[in-house]
Amino acid sequence: MDRLAAMQVFAQVVESGSFAKAAERLGLSTSATSRQVAELESHLHTRLLNRTTRRVSLTESGRAYYERAVQLLADLEEAEQEAARAAVVPRGTIKLTTSVNFGVRQVAPAIAAFLARHAEVRFDVSLSDRVVDLVEEGLDLAVRIGGTGSENLVARKLGETRLVPCASAEYLKAHGVPRSPEDLARHNCFTYEYLTPRNVWRFRDAAGNERAVRVSGNLHSNNGDLLAEAAAQGAGIAFEPAFIVGPEVRAGRLVRLLPEFVAPPMPIYAVYPSRKHLSAKVRVFVDFLAERYAHAPDWSAP
Repeated sequence: MDRLAAMQVFAQVVESGSFAKAAERLGLSTSATSRQVAELESHLHTRLLNRTTRRVSLTESGRAYYERAVQLLADLEEAEQEAARAAVVPRGTIKLTTSVNFGVRQVAPAIAAFLARHAEVRFDVSLSDRVVDLVEEGLDLAVRIGGTGSENLVARKLGETRLVPCASAEYLKAHGVPRSPEDLARHNCFTYEYLTPRNVWRFRDAAGNERAVRVSGNLHSNNGDLLAEAAAQGAGIAFEPAFIVGPEVRAGRLVRLLPEFVAPPMPIYAVYPSRKHLSAKVRVFVDFLAERYAHAPDWSAP
């Protein structure tokens, strides 16, 4: 027995005053309508309706059940309407994860701009440079750099960035300016936890040839801002995304090295568990990010 369907039939019988009228409104036969109510009474082990040839009336148990059933059906209808609106109108909480540096510098301003347009949306943001399982962690969306993290996820490319080698003018004055990627092997180069392999820096020259150099240094971290700041203080050379070091280069705190060589592009993705039944809040926010980042400052070079 479909208890919900039986409850709906029962309520309609009460409101119509007869099985025949209820059956007509529901598009069922009178016998099917009567059978569903009888099955419901059997399931509850109590009579809900007094039946005569002309009309039906509620028993004491039936009246109590009807009042609860009507409230339950109304709550269900309201919940369905809320869910349907959520599929069209952005509303509710978006649970998002992204990397620390990109989250602070790029995602936070985007969230602020989005919230100004969509008052019914809230964000719950987790910043982490590790790749987390979206389904296991109950997350709606991730913004990731370099890879999607799983073939089972839907990924939409938002843009790309590149790693840029930088040092302070003081460091270069003391240790010399590298003229080729190979020169970096003789410098104090900081390594980043999430670069694989962390001690190999890759470039391409103007002809498209790959140049890879194994580096070493006295500072290693899982935070790009820390490495960029240490480089700005003259401690060594950092190899960090352009969105991190770009402002420091433009401010004169860092000098871009080897401008005639470029690192491979690192794609930036919006990643979510499934395209099927994607909520309006996530869909509209991903569209917003794609539009915003399409017109973003150059993340490939300072």
